Amino acid sequence: MRLRAALAALTALLCLAAAPDPADELSNPAQEARARSLFEQIRCVVCQNESIDDSEADMARIVRQSIRAQIAAGHSDDQVRAFLVQRYGEFILLRPRFSLANAAAWLTPFVIVGAGGVAILWRARRPPPPPGPPLTAEEEARLARLRES
Repeated sequence: MRLRAALAALTALLCLAAAPDPADELSNPAQEARARSLFEQIRCVVCQNESIDDSEADMARIVRQSIRAQIAAGHSDDQVRAFLVQRYGEFILLRPRFSLANAAAWLTPFVIVGAGGVAILWRARRPPPPPGPPLTAEEEARLARLRES
């Protein structure tokens, strides 16, 4: 019975430690909902494959505070995203916008692999080089001696 109580207390303590600080949240529920929505769209620059909503890194906390401050100041979601892109680059967005530079970054590996495949196929289909001149009698004798050794 004591073990169960200790496990329940430990679980409750871990849940409290993982919960966000209520002092960080915006007082307006609509603004907080907008901020949470943006948190899911912004990449943690430390974790790199997590949103700042999921990340516990200090940098993610700083970006969350920045987003909340901008929303509280009345900025739109697009303005907040534009600010973050200006400050951290397009990498900060979990779903980057379509642009020629992004398309090139995503398509270049496929182009390189495709070009390599074409080069291999072209090389395989090319006829073999013509045979060289036949061996002289002296070269034939030398080859026979090498085979015997």
